[in-house]
Amino acid sequence: MRFDELPIPGLVLRGIAEAGFSVCTPIQEQTLPLTLTGTDIAGQAQTGTGKTAAFLISLFTRLLANEHPAGRPRALILAPTRELVVQIDADAKQLGAHCGFVVQAIYGGVDYMKQKNALLDGADVIVGTPGRLIDYLKQKIYSLKDIEVLVIDEADRMFDLGFIADLRFILRKLPPFEKRQNMMFSATLNPRVMELAYEFMNSPTKVSVTPENMTAERVEQLLFHCSRKEKFSLLLGLLRREGMARTMIFMNTKREAEHLHNLLNANSFPCKVISGDVEQRKRMKILDDFKDGTLPILIATDVASRGLHIDGVSHVINYDMPQDCEDYVHRIGRTARAGAEGKAISLADEDGAFFLEAIEEYIKAKIPTEWADDGLYVLDYVRTARPKRVQDIKRDKPGGARVPDRGTRKPPPRVKPVVAQPAMVKAASETADGSIEKKKRKRRKRKPTGDKQTGQE
Repeated sequence: MRFDELPIPGLVLRGIAEAGFSVCTPIQEQTLPLTLTGTDIAGQAQTGTGKTAAFLISLFTRLLANEHPAGRPRALILAPTRELVVQIDADAKQLGAHCGFVVQAIYGGVDYMKQKNALLDGADVIVGTPGRLIDYLKQKIYSLKDIEVLVIDEADRMFDLGFIADLRFILRKLPPFEKRQNMMFSATLNPRVMELAYEFMNSPTKVSVTPENMTAERVEQLLFHCSRKEKFSLLLGLLRREGMARTMIFMNTKREAEHLHNLLNANSFPCKVISGDVEQRKRMKILDDFKDGTLPILIATDVASRGLHIDGVSHVINYDMPQDCEDYVHRIGRTARAGAEGKAISLADEDGAFFLEAIEEYIKAKIPTEWADDGLYVLDYVRTARPKRVQDIKRDKPGGARVPDRGTRKPPPRVKPVVAQPAMVKAASETADGSIEKKKRKRRKRKPTGDKQTGQE
């Protein structure tokens, strides 16, 4: 189905054409005929299938059809992560470039007053994370009384990150569900997500686009078994063999990601790390460098596995196997987006091998395995020291607390209970000069035992 076959306004079609889209994806083909008529939907589709464009096209179509005085927000889009908010904001400004609507992104980690003033100036469409939206809402910086369209993206991730209480708080501030259009998109429509849909939506139609394979069709998957000590030498060999122009490497922990960052840079592979505690401005700068090709390798934790649309990612490497099956799908979904081709390589060490069975069962496919030749391992590489833990840094500071290493903590010494001495046995008093003088109790005189009348013994 082509977009021009649908009842989409000309202003929106211009934005779609400028974005390079002409034919609907499966999720768009199933949802747009419903949402363009005002029907509430709960949509499920794999990552990278065009869910964002599906709800943005419907949103702009509804706002153009209803005239409303400018000033108050008319549409609200909720997303779980900052990166996803930034991505939706960019797509909305591209698709709605000719509609004349003001789109404002609201998320933490950036200038607080700048976003506050932008809301005070007025915005038609708000895209944000629940936390900062609630902050401004309690200050009455903006109002939700005129919301005509509600979109909840990555609803399952809202539950995973613990945002469900904040989400319910916002939804209760909106107009009644029958007076607005509601759209919910999620990678999985589990019972928790559907309960939320039935509570805050107007009889939503469930739309599911789930192919036989959970992963994108054009992703070539590959698995290598190796020991933990051989992983980095194998990674270097793969980087040299594959000629990876734009590569994302996923790790499970921030500390290991920093260690890999130091190793790769020391061996002439420029890269940077993004994780949950990296400052937002720095994180956005790293992503911009990666998108424009200045940065060839990006190391990330699972904070970057969802919602990021980066064109031209040729390879995704699971340096650590994900412990969650869904995270595997979202990680490798960073490549082969919008019909492109890509390659996903996973390195399974002694720990990662335990997660393989659950991942293959979830994606309903066997990951092809390749056994590396000895020549693929790079042995003459530069070693770097592993980053210290926080407790090690505290211990090394002058005058800092002595924190023992993990695994070497000794149990606290046993303290013998103090047994109080009976008062009748010993007693002590302090003399005038401060010394302690022990007192002895006088023994009672025992009466003689004899005849009480005669007194004879």
